[in-house]
Amino acid sequence: MSRRPAGAAVLQEDVTHAIAAAVIGELAEHGYGRLSIEAVARRAGVGKTTIYRRWPTKEAMVVAVLAPIAVAAIDVPDTGSLHTDLRRYLADAATALEHPLASRIIPDLLAEAARSSALADSLITTIRDARREKAAQLVRRAIDRGELAADIDVELALDMIGGPLYWRLAVVHSPRPADYLDRLTDRVVAALRA
Repeated sequence: MSRRPAGAAVLQEDVTHAIAAAVIGELAEHGYGRLSIEAVARRAGVGKTTIYRRWPTKEAMVVAVLAPIAVAAIDVPDTGSLHTDLRRYLADAATALEHPLASRIIPDLLAEAARSSALADSLITTIRDARREKAAQLVRRAIDRGELAADIDVELALDMIGGPLYWRLAVVHSPRPADYLDRLTDRVVAALRA
């Protein structure tokens, strides 16, 4: 006779989704520093042990919840043109950065990462590196199509692609004029081709 699986083997997906929603809600309302397993459990309507069965620490929980969302938030289209790919990429990035929850969570999480090397390392390996690898596909396809030089500095190109928009929306919180993404796309493409 076989035993029913127990513990981690029976992690219910609906419970995991409720916990993830609670993590996001707590991060947006209270920030990482004031986030607690107890508050997440209360908000999700579960016991603390239910959370600890999934993640050993607050950091692991937050990174596990946010990584799939953050990596999937910005698509890397293949339209056959660097300019069009980049314009769509920037539009997705703007939408993600301007989302009300993201605009509250991202700055707080980055501030906490500046104080915690463990959190910073987790965010780098699970979110930043994965997102940069996705964006690098856009650059590599443009190289393959002959739109960019084969010896382009891909890391610098990624900084040029993501940096200006991130700075405007997530750091200085400047309004984005209607034609901003078009102008930014034109300038970034020109810089990458220079």
